Amino acid sequence: MTVEFVTSSQEETIALGCTLGSLLREGDVLVLTGDLGAGKTQLTKGIARGMGVSGDVTSPTFTIEMVYEGERMPLYHFDLYRLVDVGELEDIGLYDVLGGDGPCVIEWGERFVDEIGLERVDVLISRLNGEGEGEAGAGIEPLRRIRLTAHDARGEDLLRALEKSTDVE
Repeated sequence: MTVEFVTSSQEETIALGCTLGSLLREGDVLVLTGDLGAGKTQLTKGIARGMGVSGDVTSPTFTIEMVYEGERMPLYHFDLYRLVDVGELEDIGLYDVLGGDGPCVIEWGERFVDEIGLERVDVLISRLNGEGEGEAGAGIEPLRRIRLTAHDARGEDLLRALEKSTDVE
């Protein structure tokens, strides 16, 4: 099952993430894919907000993992950009939190989907206006397509709930 949204600003991307975050459950896994600057961290900021995380959310590029305490459960946020070997997944503790007590958002995880497993939702974020400023105009946010694809029954339930809960098109 696949659903797709288009956002036209950072605020809309965060709002979509906020709705998604409010629907997440323990053990949910989202694998975020997109070019640098596509909006992965903005979507994650919204997810955290929707889970009641009050602190600042940043991409854990150098720390690889951040844990944020939400109102109901923790959010595990990974950035696998710097990883090159499958063996590193165990070293960073990814397997310890998959299926655990909170959802897991994994940026740059597309190279490791076989190890992550099928109990996940893939989130592909892409700019619709090429690189943005050149085609969209100086200072104007490019449109972003956010395509979510479920690989299991829980993911399909999550995407159906997201479709019902959002007015972002």
